[in-house]
Amino acid sequence: MKNSIFLFLLIFLFSCGSPIPRKPVIRKTSSVMNESIEFNKSLNAVEENTFELLMKRDSLNTYKASTNGFWYTFNLKSSATYLPKFGDQLIYSYEVYDTNNKVIYGSEEIGEQTYLVDQQEIIEGLRNGLKLMNEGDIVTFLFPSHQVYGYLGDSKKIEINQPLIYQVQLKKINKKNENN
Repeated sequence: MKNSIFLFLLIFLFSCGSPIPRKPVIRKTSSVMNESIEFNKSLNAVEENTFELLMKRDSLNTYKASTNGFWYTFNLKSSATYLPKFGDQLIYSYEVYDTNNKVIYGSEEIGEQTYLVDQQEIIEGLRNGLKLMNEGDIVTFLFPSHQVYGYLGDSKKIEINQPLIYQVQLKKINKKNENN
């Protein structure tokens, strides 16, 4: 009995010692981050060069650079002047092409789409591109990979880091506020 009390006191005394601090684990993430930055810069440069060549070959159209990082040209410009605003419902169709102008997804396969401006999730490039269109416009967009499916692809037909060409027709704008 005395031994067990003595043993208990010894354990109690030694267990009350101050904790020994652990040294932080040093991870050198700056090199990984720098590699990622360099990879993205080179990917953007390759995609930009690809689009510049496409735009030069398409001498019939004049492409504009958007403030959102993609290029576009109007294939058909309607006389309408109303641009979509927050909450408007858009009815549109589109086709997706690779940079060799081969159809990836046709408009029949995709079908007619609806979108509530800035209230639903769609790919970034299309979300920003639709805001540049009037009802009745048909526009060709050149989207770098980071504006569409990025480093994931769509796990079906669109590859990882694949720049895409979208041909979009804005069929109807249902205004949220009829006073617009």
